[in-house]
Amino acid sequence: MLKTSIMSIVSINPTSGEQIKTYDTLTLDDVNRKIEQTHQAWNSWKKSGHAERSRLLTNMAGVLRKHRQPLATLMANEMGKPVIQGLDEIEKCAVCCEYYAANAPAHLADRVIETEASRSYASFQPLGVILAVMPWNFPLWQVFRFLAPALAAGNCGVLKHASNVPGCALAIEQIVNEAGFPEHVFQTLLIGSNLIDKVIENQHIKAVTLTGSNNAGIAVASKAGTFLKRTVLELGGSDAYVVLADADLEHAAETCVGSRLINSGQSCIAAKRFIVEAPVAEAFTQMFLKKMQEKVVGDPLALSTDVGPQARQDLRDELHNQVLKSIEKGASCILGGTVAPGKHAFYPPTILTNVQPGMPAYDEELFGPVASIITAKDEADALRIANDSDFGLGSAVFTSNKEKGENIARNILEAGSSYVNERVKSDPRLPFGGIKNSGYGRELSSFGIHEFVNIKTVYIK
Repeated sequence: MLKTSIMSIVSINPTSGEQIKTYDTLTLDDVNRKIEQTHQAWNSWKKSGHAERSRLLTNMAGVLRKHRQPLATLMANEMGKPVIQGLDEIEKCAVCCEYYAANAPAHLADRVIETEASRSYASFQPLGVILAVMPWNFPLWQVFRFLAPALAAGNCGVLKHASNVPGCALAIEQIVNEAGFPEHVFQTLLIGSNLIDKVIENQHIKAVTLTGSNNAGIAVASKAGTFLKRTVLELGGSDAYVVLADADLEHAAETCVGSRLINSGQSCIAAKRFIVEAPVAEAFTQMFLKKMQEKVVGDPLALSTDVGPQARQDLRDELHNQVLKSIEKGASCILGGTVAPGKHAFYPPTILTNVQPGMPAYDEELFGPVASIITAKDEADALRIANDSDFGLGSAVFTSNKEKGENIARNILEAGSSYVNERVKSDPRLPFGGIKNSGYGRELSSFGIHEFVNIKTVYIK
């Protein structure tokens, strides 16, 4: 059945609810043929030198910038990203390509280790074809933060993208080709989730990287583990931003609102839980409320828009149910929390206060423009609440005492990233990833490029 069935992927504009385009999916035979093509491409690509790889990565940065406007428009139409944020996303992808063009040779240089040998060292060799299972919220950036280091290391890749952004998935393949990379070094697989297991089983797939939900991560890691294939998982987050009594509240409120509304609230590392010491809780909440009220909700193609629609109506409805359940359990909604009629996926900036354990707003990830404000008795209580989560992706602390803030960020907050007086962000120069239910492994920096290489010991007597 899998070899012959043809399904469809439908791209729907979340602003209007209108259908953009229908795409035929690949059969299993098609998929295996493409993976074989990419494996054959890898047999040549792995022999390429750093100079050639860097040249092509630099070319790819130029291609991204050349097409930045239509790519940003494509993202706005397929998943509702405000176009001004889409332009920034394209630039970030280009910078990532340039980072690895410049730094991959050093990251992958042999590391001499002194032993009794006449020469011994660690060498970093490519693994082969990497499967990327990627989400819709940053439809280009999520892919390029895997793709740039993978290509720089001499690996090849195939992409199973989220089913609501097929146009973006195909555009990425076109970008790679236009940059001049050898044919089939990277290919998009237009398939549903029903074929992911079959792709992982393919003998030429050597590792899997996934960004997505906890359930998706568990499923992919379980399947890959069955075949002893390496995985990197970047999963959900419920990032805690701790606001201490000595913080600059104006700066904290501005930064927290900006982080909560990244990508219309649909970001794994968006701030989600705001834990505020009691003496400043009321003042912070009023500042936060005022700044949230000022944000413009509207057409993602308009340059003035801060918050666009959610990516799909079902995701918007799931978010709204989490809000309603939290209110039923005693949370207070001081902004938003309603759904306007119409064939769209918009959800307004929303603030919940009096948030307590047992509420979705406390225990779960709210993937949209909903802020949970939690009042803590004191600093120790605030840090306890921050760590009282199954997630551990990002975190932040706001305080005028930078020494104290650094100690909290370094030693106390349980997360893959901890920032002081700044919002959490991904940066090609810094490792990115989580702990606990937020996943394992790292992307970006030297740490990311080393996830998918054979760290080979060479010993010469």
